[in-house]
Amino acid sequence: MPEERKIAAWLTDMDGVLVHEERAIPGANEFIGALRDTGTPFLILTNNSIYTPRDLRARLANSGLDVEEKSIWTSALATATFLSDQVPNGSAFAVGEAGLTTALYEAGYTMTDRDPEYVVLGETRTYSFEAITKAIRLIKGGARFICTNPDTTGPSAEGPLPATGAVAALITAATGRDPYFVGKPNPMMFRSALNRIGAHSEHTAMVGDRMDTDIIAGMEAGLTTFLVLTGSTSREEVDKFPFRPSVVVDSVADLVGRV
Repeated sequence: MPEERKIAAWLTDMDGVLVHEERAIPGANEFIGALRDTGTPFLILTNNSIYTPRDLRARLANSGLDVEEKSIWTSALATATFLSDQVPNGSAFAVGEAGLTTALYEAGYTMTDRDPEYVVLGETRTYSFEAITKAIRLIKGGARFICTNPDTTGPSAEGPLPATGAVAALITAATGRDPYFVGKPNPMMFRSALNRIGAHSEHTAMVGDRMDTDIIAGMEAGLTTFLVLTGSTSREEVDKFPFRPSVVVDSVADLVGRV
């Protein structure tokens, strides 16, 4: 059974697993501490492409969690890694914030709005109609269409905000071109994370709170999957899906002893 595999490395989602509304979930600090104390390779994954790992480290620190930048893997980093593998030192027109543009620059990409090889769409708090129009024209002109993640909405204090997936749908409607989404639930993001820490899927676990992103992507990437009930999925909702996590636990606190 998958849960009987020896686990030598861990991937974990951030929101709903380690933090909730800027507060650490009980047991999260102990879980991260156990990973660090045992020297176990791990990465914290997020589909959010707005922030750099440095930004996210500060956010976690404010929540009471001490995590190094190198232990954070975003959909922007996964996207930059994917593009660098596809077309090294290529060019892109990016719609997004520092998390995306910094990742692309560090991967050797040039930002341009003149005949780029790719249009890369990520999240931003303020989507510009001018930038979306430019993206549509570039895609119709032959640029390939890439998105950091398929999430259609993101949270804010005032309520949901349109996110990458929603704006991608607008661009697809205008161009007739579907994007390639790199982030969860694409197992590509998990494979790039595994490569980052030198881990093998057979001996790696994924901890998540969403069946439709974390668990299905972990399963498709060949990982042992742990669903925690501190986020968006209840125990009753698990049976509604045609697939199951390897193990369901109440919270990340239940996993400290497994590290």
